Amino acid sequence: MQTSVPHPKEPRPARLGAAAALVAVEGLALVAVGGYMLVMGLFGSPDRPEQAEMGGLTLIALAALPLLAANGLRLRRSWSRGPAVITQLMALPVAYTLLTTDASWAIPSGIALAALAIASLVLLLNPAVVDALGIKRGPRGA
Repeated sequence: MQTSVPHPKEPRPARLGAAAALVAVEGLALVAVGGYMLVMGLFGSPDRPEQAEMGGLTLIALAALPLLAANGLRLRRSWSRGPAVITQLMALPVAYTLLTTDASWAIPSGIALAALAIASLVLLLNPAVVDALGIKRGPRGA
């Protein structure tokens, strides 16, 4: 595992910075929704308070993965690309579920999440980002 900056004298590509920002937005959104669920479970009147509280805690815990990955991308750590890509792949089925739900807030949320995940994947798989992170490509990608 590489822990140093691969190209310390070269400027960080804009695509890498954008990818880090998008992944951080996802992590912060998970914290916000988890915090909302937790507060509503504790102080609101949900049908099942324990379910709302546990859901909130779970989302807050899940936020650690994209937040750590975003920080790793910002610092140009090669290990951070894997968790960032996994986060995007996990977001796509959630976006699909939101798009197929009848709630009025769900469809715009699903569109936003799908757009964010696809844009992040495009950036994370970009050759400039791969090179900036110091990830070696195989003979086909050379």
